[in-house]
Amino acid sequence: MRKKDFQFVNRTGSAPKPFELICPVVVPKEAIEAEIERLASLPAPANGRRVSCVVNPAAGEGDAFAPGIAVSISVLKPGERTKPIRHNSSLVNFCIRGGGETIIDGRSIRYEQYDVWNTPPWAVYEHRNDNNELQVRLTYSNSVLLEKMKVHIVEENPRISDAAEKSNGEHALGQNPFGTFPISDDGAQLMPYEKLISPDIVKHDPLHFPWKIVKRELDKLAALGKSYVGRRLYLLYNPRTGHTNGTTNNFFATMCVRPKSIVDRPHRHSAAAINYYFAGKGFSVVEGKEYTWKAGDLMLSAPGWAIHNHASFDEDVYELTIQDSPLNIWMGSLLWQESLDQPIESLGMTGGFTTNRPV
Repeated sequence: MRKKDFQFVNRTGSAPKPFELICPVVVPKEAIEAEIERLASLPAPANGRRVSCVVNPAAGEGDAFAPGIAVSISVLKPGERTKPIRHNSSLVNFCIRGGGETIIDGRSIRYEQYDVWNTPPWAVYEHRNDNNELQVRLTYSNSVLLEKMKVHIVEENPRISDAAEKSNGEHALGQNPFGTFPISDDGAQLMPYEKLISPDIVKHDPLHFPWKIVKRELDKLAALGKSYVGRRLYLLYNPRTGHTNGTTNNFFATMCVRPKSIVDRPHRHSAAAINYYFAGKGFSVVEGKEYTWKAGDLMLSAPGWAIHNHASFDEDVYELTIQDSPLNIWMGSLLWQESLDQPIESLGMTGGFTTNRPV
């Protein structure tokens, strides 16, 4: 008998499936540096990309570090460059050693250590190391989410001229004559197919966040003092993400300073958070268990919905946090509890929170 390619799963009267937390993961600086050296020792591949994915087996299918976030390490030696590539995933890029240039749809961005920039989806890009030291980048991608959906499309050596023309809007059509119209007083509308396949374009450009400028503003937040209950950070904001407060449509990237001997109050959110600490040392308490970290460590510091807080030891801490909050806001699924004695809110849907920062 031929095996069925479908099945029914009876959930009649069943209780909801129990929620399962995954554990935090700390990837120590020493392991990262050893992998960087291993990559640097390899001969240059044909596409120029020496890449290693940082994989957490608990994150599920794909080379993921958190269930919806991939993290990779890329290395270029002096004088090397990568071949052009594009894909329908988006990237947040973070230079942790050296510097160089990325060219995204014809635009050049020169970056230095601790600079952050985004690569929009389906943009043609390549990297170049024109310095005399090793270039090392961390890249955060939503590729694993697309892989779980079986729709991650990657194009090697795309035609740059075609991509440049499209980025300049030369393929855009005129105003669609078939309109969308209301059918009730509650806001319900009908949209024709002609509009469905030609939605309004919200163009995402590559944005560059130089660390020298970000740090200058970030350090001013240290004056808030120990009584401040919020977090001393700035979102690296892309205005095209609108109310979702993102750097890309999937992720926000924040730069945070933790003055020495500061302890955050516990909170939780359904988005997952990944921290890279590049100065100082401290510890995190996640679901009651303590994890220590130091400069150069990469950490899945807040698995989705895990209660957590962070603290610095006797020196200031700087960190980059990547979190999939914007995607969750779009889906209406970003549950957040800023303090455990406050109610749970769905950010962007039901409400938000305030701090005690003076006006």
